[in-house]
Amino acid sequence: MSQHETKVLFEGISKSFKKRDEELQVLDSIDLAVAEGEFVCLLGPSGCGKSTLLNIAGGFERPDQGRVTIDGDEVDGPNARRVFVFQEYGIFPWASVWDNVCLGLRKLPKAEQARIAQATIELVGLEGFEKAYPMELSGGMKQRVEVARALAVAPDVIFMDEPFGALDSLTRLTMRAELIRIWKASKPTILFVTHDVDESIQLADRVVVLSGRPGTIADIVPIELSHPRDQSGPEYGAIKRRLFDALGVTEVA
Repeated sequence: MSQHETKVLFEGISKSFKKRDEELQVLDSIDLAVAEGEFVCLLGPSGCGKSTLLNIAGGFERPDQGRVTIDGDEVDGPNARRVFVFQEYGIFPWASVWDNVCLGLRKLPKAEQARIAQATIELVGLEGFEKAYPMELSGGMKQRVEVARALAVAPDVIFMDEPFGALDSLTRLTMRAELIRIWKASKPTILFVTHDVDESIQLADRVVVLSGRPGTIADIVPIELSHPRDQSGPEYGAIKRRLFDALGVTEVA
């Protein structure tokens, strides 16, 4: 972890859900510290509890055991300063790009809303589309709107649950590069769920690998490579092999 102060702290997180007449344990004793401004990917197979861990951090689920603190305060529910970006587009189809981005700014004076919305729309590369409606936008542009809406409220933590999973491969690559550019500009703390090994290496400061259910931390891998990351380099290859090993998967050449 970087030398910055701890922002998000998971302490002994365990979680089960009822399935018919039995308890299905999805997380077991998760301990993790995430630094202020750090970009951390949660990597693991489907069903290992990645999204559940994100929902606990966001205040939408309560752990059976343990606790999550942000800035030293225990998470006991959602907070407007911590926002989610999902795979399914959460933008409103009846609202323009501008109105979607302004959703969380309605308590501010109109002039302040306009200043923040315009700056955020420009930051995500949607200048000129302020009056467009979601039905007029590509998948990648819709995802930019959702990211813009999240950034507009100046969040200190962004939770991203496979946000690019529904996009085609070329658009995913573009959006990863855009996300890194935006993150470097505003430096929020990001927790990003993915099951894509390459995506985690291309984005994260550290990759936290979760085991199969019940999810435990199998490895924490620092990614000490500059952006953009060279997939053909030996360091990239070594990191990729380590992640596959942690996942218990044999890499296919």
